[in-house]
Amino acid sequence: MPGGMLVTVSQPLMSRSGQSERRRRTKIVATIGPASDAPTMLRAMAAAGMDAARVPLAHGSTADAVERVRRLRATVPHLGILIDLPGPKIRTAPFPDGGVGVATGAVVSLVPAERDGVSAAGRIGVPDELLSRLEPGDRVAVGDGGVSLVVRDRSGDVVVAEALSGGRLQGRPGISVPGNRIPVVSPTADDLERLAVLVQHDVDAVAVSFVRSADDIDKVRDAVDKAPILLVAKIETPEAVADLEGIVAAADAVMVARGDLGVRMPLEDVPHIQKRIIRTGVRYGRPVITATQMLESMVTASTPTRAEVTDVANAVLDGTSVLMLSAETAIGADPVGVVATMARIAARAEEDFDFLGWGANLGTQLVAGGRASPAGITAATTAAGWRAAIEEDAALIIACTRSGATARAISRFRPSMPLVAATPSTRTARQLTLSWGVEAFTVEESQSTDDIVWFAVQAAVRAGRAAQGDVVVVLAGSPTEPEPATDTLRLVRIH
Repeated sequence: MPGGMLVTVSQPLMSRSGQSERRRRTKIVATIGPASDAPTMLRAMAAAGMDAARVPLAHGSTADAVERVRRLRATVPHLGILIDLPGPKIRTAPFPDGGVGVATGAVVSLVPAERDGVSAAGRIGVPDELLSRLEPGDRVAVGDGGVSLVVRDRSGDVVVAEALSGGRLQGRPGISVPGNRIPVVSPTADDLERLAVLVQHDVDAVAVSFVRSADDIDKVRDAVDKAPILLVAKIETPEAVADLEGIVAAADAVMVARGDLGVRMPLEDVPHIQKRIIRTGVRYGRPVITATQMLESMVTASTPTRAEVTDVANAVLDGTSVLMLSAETAIGADPVGVVATMARIAARAEEDFDFLGWGANLGTQLVAGGRASPAGITAATTAAGWRAAIEEDAALIIACTRSGATARAISRFRPSMPLVAATPSTRTARQLTLSWGVEAFTVEESQSTDDIVWFAVQAAVRAGRAAQGDVVVVLAGSPTEPEPATDTLRLVRIH
């Protein structure tokens, strides 16, 4: 590439679909469970718009999770895999298949799970460590807060409660109680034991539940040692909200875990906390996942409620990187339909996204790292790349990256033009399925910055992302630096 500025192609190339339509930029992660385990279902969900898969560890054994990860790798190898540690969450004894309904005002007995073994209508099995500490007046939320109870009385080892709000309970829902009843410790010993097994099975990211401070993330990072796995901090406790900046700086990504957050903090505060988490995460160059009850009615219904559609669209307009589906795809009636519905809502919302205003209001400094640090250099270079792409009306931005950091740094500006990442690492390509707007493809190893740029532009042309006459912005760094930083910005015209 003479001077690093010219690429010649034999003819203009179209996108893979043969059209130039805008691609959906907000990613979708779907939870895998009994309803979506089959390989045919996984392929159909990927075709409908699933970018990454979540494997929760709260239900089933470690061996079950390993088998699920293997099935995903064999069936949809290009998808990212996020495992979700259960944390110290207390769960009920299992409800019968199909679940049971709890009516508002109903009297419910909380009984020792160790004795009864199962839950039923009017009777919920609760671990004794919690049951023995409940007192009259305590609020108890079951599941993601849909069923709310207040303790009225105690008779021996049975606690009598009244349902303040009813709903349907199925599986083994979690129980949330006042914080002083059961101290929260994260990660748990069980979390670390299960993580030690799963890091050996090619997972891409791990979500850490009930994070309270940056120290909790540091403990998990120490546990995975040098494994190149993204750590996702789930923000679902008041302590995490209070230490949000520290947690975001320590983590690789964050999740707005609205279920437990909504039962530990006033409901009216949750939408505002969500916006704050999204803005903070993006400002640090961290992918942000918005989760819980996004299309909850589609667990059984064929269409979502109008409120759910608005909720999803507003999360997109807030700038979230990822939308997450939980029960909708794990146990829902139509996992493929749910994914397709979310993809349509997200794509429509993006039509009204203020791309230019978002980047202009974000600020150019990547918060993590000082100005002389590799992160500071990367921040400055990617900010310049974003401005150059706008001023030159670039057709494409190419982020050359080994770890994914360059792509995540430019992604925070939410550029209006397509953004691709060229990486020699298949794991990094999968991890970038959690980054807003990034389409990743693999390229061969390079020994110089010139080669990195050359191979990246060639790959973009071959993939149909750039055509004759286009100007593309390329961001790269030196592959030989001991502390890699994105320090190269080139504008390339394709002839």
